[in-house]
Amino acid sequence: MPTLYEWLGGLPALEKLLGVFYGRVPADPILAPIFANMSADHVTHVAAFVAEVFGGPKTYSAELGGHAHMIHQHIGRALTDAQRKRWISLLLECADELGVPSDPEFRSAFVGYLEWGTRLAVINSQPGANVSAVQPMPAWGWGEVKGPYIEK
Repeated sequence: MPTLYEWLGGLPALEKLLGVFYGRVPADPILAPIFANMSADHVTHVAAFVAEVFGGPKTYSAELGGHAHMIHQHIGRALTDAQRKRWISLLLECADELGVPSDPEFRSAFVGYLEWGTRLAVINSQPGANVSAVQPMPAWGWGEVKGPYIEK
């Protein structure tokens, strides 16, 4: 069975999707303030992260600090649920326009990860959030998750 990474189309498809998405962010009144100082490498870094989560190369862990580094990028940003919802909505609009696979099995896994990841980002971005310095990289598949879980 192919990985989500393979089903999506690999790194070229992820970079295209995220390039279109982040290209629209500066004009979005809800998201623009969050990404006002986005680095030129942002798209390639996020693509490498999602690629690894979806079963692709472990580039993000090997070269960019793994899940702990991604979590650290959100600390202190005080992200809102409205921003989280808009991030997902705009990304899915771009996915539809670009022809990212729309079969129910893939979209269920894809949206499931987006929901989980963005909710984690909001939680970890709040002032005073208790964020562990050691976080294993999540591994997302066809209906199951392997990786860190949020303690209640």
